[in-house]
Amino acid sequence: MNRWTPCKRRDFIRRLRRLGFEGPYSGTRHQFMTYQNHRLSIPSNSEYSVPQLRFMVREIEAILEREITMSDWYALSR
Repeated sequence: MNRWTPCKRRDFIRRLRRLGFEGPYSGTRHQFMTYQNHRLSIPSNSEYSVPQLRFMVREIEAILEREITMSDWYALSR
């Protein structure tokens, strides 16, 4: 893969589970997933655009305290 592509919500959740997140759980406005004592909101749209995906991947990197490269991200789908 040369560049980031949009991601389906179902695939996004599957990749987060492979990274160690639990959920999704129902919240007040959005569902969320947890990693230890951190909480990540999961928007309800069925597909995430590239800017939205990159924003959420940066949040995940902050929670995990490590970088997630594009190749790492796409390797989680296998």
